[in-house]
Amino acid sequence: MKTPLIIEQHFHGAYGVDFNKAGADEIIELASKLRKIGIGGFFPTLVTDSVDNIKHQISVIKQAASKCNAIIGIHLEGIFINPLKKGIHNPAHFLPLTVENYQKLEDDFIKIVTLAPELDEGLIDYLKSKGVKVQAGHCIGWGKADGVTHTFNAMSSITHRGLSTALSALVSDNVYTEIIGDGVHVSDDALELFFRAKPADKVILISDALPITYSGLKETIFADSKVYYDGKKAYSADGTIAGSTALLPEIIKILGKKGFFKPEFIENTYRYHNLEPKGCIEWDDEFNILEIK
Repeated sequence: MKTPLIIEQHFHGAYGVDFNKAGADEIIELASKLRKIGIGGFFPTLVTDSVDNIKHQISVIKQAASKCNAIIGIHLEGIFINPLKKGIHNPAHFLPLTVENYQKLEDDFIKIVTLAPELDEGLIDYLKSKGVKVQAGHCIGWGKADGVTHTFNAMSSITHRGLSTALSALVSDNVYTEIIGDGVHVSDDALELFFRAKPADKVILISDALPITYSGLKETIFADSKVYYDGKKAYSADGTIAGSTALLPEIIKILGKKGFFKPEFIENTYRYHNLEPKGCIEWDDEFNILEIK
């Protein structure tokens, strides 16, 4: 099997590198490590933080991107989300979904914003006018979204009466929809429902990986909280599951063994962002990487 290089559009770091804290050289070094496992491009994803620190880290990521073409843009996840579905995010930093609040940190390198559509006060139309991908996530509602962030996680679940974010994500055939297939965040039955319901050309595989991923650490501070890793999953002190502890090459292998993976899923991220592949991966029948070109 041959596919383009993998693009990670939603992850917070790995190998101990945290995009909310890292310096430019650390991010460039991380990009080199990612390339060796088949990840040719990525969107550093910033978790909820103070406006000042987000602005600082946007500057740091742009500095790294000026020397590394694997860094495609920034995914801003947080600040504009619903406290009812906050996950591990710190609600002390949340802001109303207004244009004025977004302009406090606005930058043309922000390419994706995850937000709660039900709380929108004009921000969605503004982001769309700027060409930013709007994704529904950490929310209970639905709206004019281009995509959906980690389907089933941190959103209102499927219901047979009324509306929910997860239900709308599954039945909206024109909306690109993220899924974490690490075997922790979504059950096999829910994965099967997802892959049956969504058109194959609208599936976006993500890892939502945390900085603790492949770091050898058993605990760290992420999103102002202590996060623990038990060898399978990462979670906060109150038991809230945080992001994944696997990157996409490992997740693809997990999905492949379950019969869920299609090569098209890797191609979708290129289409979503109108990107051209700059390399390829050769895989064996067990979804191990044979060669990266």
